Formats: sequence, C-alpha cells, structure tokens
Amino acid sequence: MQVDQDRLEELSTRVSEHLAGAMGVLLAHLGDELGLYGALSRIGPSTSRELADSAGADERYVREWLAANAAGGYVEYDGESGRFHMTPEQTLVFASDGSPGCMAGLFQSVTSAFMDHEKNKEVFRSGGGIPWGDRSPCCFCGTERFFRPLYEESLLADWIPALDGVAEKLSNGGRVADVGCGRGRSTVIMAGAFPNAQFFGFDYHAPSIEGAREIAANAGVEDNTVFEIADAKGFAKRDYDLVTVFDALHDMGDPVGIAHYIRSTMHPEGTLMLVEPLAGDRLEDNLHAAGQLLYGFSTIGCTAVSKSQEIGLALGAQAGPARLTQVLREAGFSDVRLAATSTMNIVLEARP
Repeated sequence: MQVDQDRLEELSTRVSEHLAGAMGVLLAHLGDELGLYGALSRIGPSTSRELADSAGADERYVREWLAANAAGGYVEYDGESGRFHMTPEQTLVFASDGSPGCMAGLFQSVTSAFMDHEKNKEVFRSGGGIPWGDRSPCCFCGTERFFRPLYEESLLADWIPALDGVAEKLSNGGRVADVGCGRGRSTVIMAGAFPNAQFFGFDYHAPSIEGAREIAANAGVEDNTVFEIADAKGFAKRDYDLVTVFDALHDMGDPVGIAHYIRSTMHPEGTLMLVEPLAGDRLEDNLHAAGQLLYGFSTIGCTAVSKSQEIGLALGAQAGPARLTQVLREAGFSDVRLAATSTMNIVLEARP
C-alpha cells in the first residue's frame, strides 16, 4: 500500500479537529446545563473564581473548563488580566437559548447519541431498531430545543405563506393535524398565529404529549389545541384542512402507508405540508459538513427508529425531494411540489 504523506497529514489533521470538536460538544453541553455560558455572558470578563461563584460551581473544574473553551475559540482569554469573556457571536451560539443561532439543542442531541452507544452497537449487528421512546431523555429535549427556533423563524414567515391558500383558510378557521408533533412546538406556534383554527397534535410518545400540553398551557393556546397519544396510522379523522409533518416522516417505518392514511384524513381540498431536513437528491450533493452532521444523526437516530417499526423503510434524514415526492405519489397524492426551502429544511406541498 502506497501512502501519500500529504493526504495522510490532511486526513490526520481533519480527524484531530473532529476529536477536539467532540470534546468541545461534551463540554459545551455541560456548560449549558450548569449555566456557565449564561453566567459568563451576564457578568462579563471574569476569573475562573468569579465565574464559579456566580454559577454555583467548583472553581477548579470551572478553570479547566474555561481553558478548554478558550482553546476551542468558544470563549476569549486575556492573558494580562487572567480573565475570560464572550464575544457577541459566542454569546449567540452558546448562551441565547431560543435564538436560531444558538446550538445548545444540538449539543444536547449529540450528547444523547453518545449515551445510546451500546444500543446503537447492538442494532448495527442485529439489523433491529430502537424505538423513539427508548432513546436517552436528552434526545427529546435536545430535538425540541434545536428545531423550535428554526420553526419560529420560518414557519409563519415563509412556509405557510408558500402554501396555496392555506394562510387564508386558517385565518378564517379550519382544522389542522400535526402528525408526529413531539413536544408540540410546531403546533403551538401555528395555534398562536391562527386563533380561529383548531389544532390537533398527535404523537405515540406519551411523555412528549404531556410536555406538549404543558407548553400549550404556558403559551396560552389551550383553547384551540388538543394533544392526543396516537400512532401516525391511527389518529382521528376529522377532514383536516391542513396536515403537517415536521422532520418526522423519515423516522417512520412505513412512510408510504402513513402518507396514504394521512390522505384519508384530509378534506378533499386539504393540504399536506411535509417538512424534512435539507438535502440534495444524490449522495454527492450532500458530502459537506452539514451532510456529515445529518447523516450522523440519521445513522444513530432516524434509521434505528424507523427500523423499530413495521416495514422499517428507513428513508433516512437525507432522503431528498425526489425520493420524498415519490413516497407521496405512491401514497396517492396527485399534486406534489417543492414549496419552500430554508437553511436546514425543505417544504413539500401535497394535495389529494
């Protein structure tokens, strides 16, 4: 075997950067949960002692944590004063929960994937799957924290307006089913914007539905939201004017069968809005950093969840618009189009 030393050095450097990043994600999640980033952003330039006192943590651990963060460029260090601080950009990424630029949800989600290592290893060997409810609890909260600001940024401003006549329908009333709603953030966002419409959120994961009800109550949209524990092929039929599926169809074992069932629950002039992760149709279109991240989540999470269900088609998180369109057409939808795109998602509109 002839080894190209330049390529070897390039690969070794890339892997070393990824290893440093893996530790960075772990420490970032730790700093998020302990409130270290928030405290540093709030009090400004600080010594490790001052930050530890502010956050209620041990100084020696905080000192080492700060050093690692400074080495990674996550915080700044001034050698003359011996103090650490955060730039506005660092504050946005690490200490602005709810902002589209904040990555705390991703830190939580990646950490949860490491927690499930033994389960993942077993299904790789057996070909089985891991039900969504058997994942580390960090997965559910991390998923919500990651997607919430993306939906808040795009759902009302771009995605619903891109659907033919849907915004006007919902303004006047109508019924909406949010299938695979998880903890209900997407449902609550829509319910707050369209108080005349009635929203039904469905998910088979009971703890997520309990969380969705609490989130809806806190948001003041209890009057026009109903959350029910239900399978995607068994939720109540109510002639829905709009059915939404947010970043969930690729996790389902039988996406064709589910899409067929969804079609049967809709008003004859209803609309399906399918939101899925941004991807090209060919593998070579997705060979970049975002693709690596999404294929990683797909390998560890989405594929295993799909394979735990009947059929287990395992579309994967990078299925792309052509494959998704094929699924919807096989399910009986006659009119399918790409309605919108954003930094992380594609939106397909489908009609019966």
